Amino acid sequence: MSVIRNFVRREPVLLIAALAAIVSCFFVPPDAGYLHYLDFRTLALLYCLMTVVSGLRQAGLFSVLAHTLCRRLSSVRALALLLVGLSFFSAMLITNDVALLTFVPFAVVVLGMADRKRDLIRVVVLQTVAANLGSILTPVGNPQNLYLYSFYDLSMADFLHATLPVWLLSLVLCTALCFTLSSDRLTIFLGEKPHLHTGELVMHALLFCVCLLVVLRVISWAAMLVIVAAVLLVFDRKLLLRADFMLLLTFVAFFVFSGNLARIKAVDRLLRAALSGREYLLSLLTSQVISNVPAALLLSAFTDRAGELLLGVNIGGLGTPIASLASLISLKLYSHSEHAHTLRYLGEFTVINVLLLLLLSLARLVI
Repeated sequence: MSVIRNFVRREPVLLIAALAAIVSCFFVPPDAGYLHYLDFRTLALLYCLMTVVSGLRQAGLFSVLAHTLCRRLSSVRALALLLVGLSFFSAMLITNDVALLTFVPFAVVVLGMADRKRDLIRVVVLQTVAANLGSILTPVGNPQNLYLYSFYDLSMADFLHATLPVWLLSLVLCTALCFTLSSDRLTIFLGEKPHLHTGELVMHALLFCVCLLVVLRVISWAAMLVIVAAVLLVFDRKLLLRADFMLLLTFVAFFVFSGNLARIKAVDRLLRAALSGREYLLSLLTSQVISNVPAALLLSAFTDRAGELLLGVNIGGLGTPIASLASLISLKLYSHSEHAHTLRYLGEFTVINVLLLLLLSLARLVI
């Protein structure tokens, strides 16, 4: 029973998605059409990116980068600018959740060493919004971008046309919020520099480039999957099992659920009518309840306004802690730190997220 309870706590979105998919099967009995629901390109890209980024992390790239940069810091504000900047810019390439898994623990350690635990809540909250907003820019920044980029067959130019203005404003806002932190001097002893495994780094960097070639539609997803699997089978087969398979199963469940809904004519007409002209607002609000990845998977089948939906689910990652699954990662990492004040964290998280959500939603009307 304890194993089941722990699984329910860890994977509530997967369970909800699976239940929704199973219920929908009673209305649309399984048939050959189910195979057309699955976006194999998105699933393959997600899997390969997760394994390759895990390899880059294992090679020591992110630890060495953070250690090297932190040695040059002189104040709490400078530390915040660095950690928030790392979360913002790295999320464009390694996804928002991996950015937070990498740099939030580093913030906990560094602020602890500097005896500045009182600043930890603000820094982690800003890292979280930075990762969620920084990931907006690219198709590989987060799972919903990767899916929508593939589902709507967007060109890179069309994608950047929708995301770049919001991304630039987000950079300005995240930077400005870092100046709410103290300029007090900071003394940190980081210890020995982490070791960088050059051979591993080169191998995984090349595999990452292979993944980008699929994003740019230079090679097929099947070729990428074969290359990544073959190389890792030879050099580091353990990485093949490091992907978040629960996230992949969540995608599959929502593919089945949304595919079945689209085949129920009454539901299809209802959702299309509800979304028409309200794609941004409804995708933003839906994200607050079921998080932005499921919202993108569910709503994409009922509208062709890709840009509005793309911005809705990305800006919709702000707001409640469940609006973005990456935000739950930060909450978990912070709550496990020494002397954590989870309620205070949630309060500050909510204030900053709602403020940014409102500012970006207003700005979207004029940019």
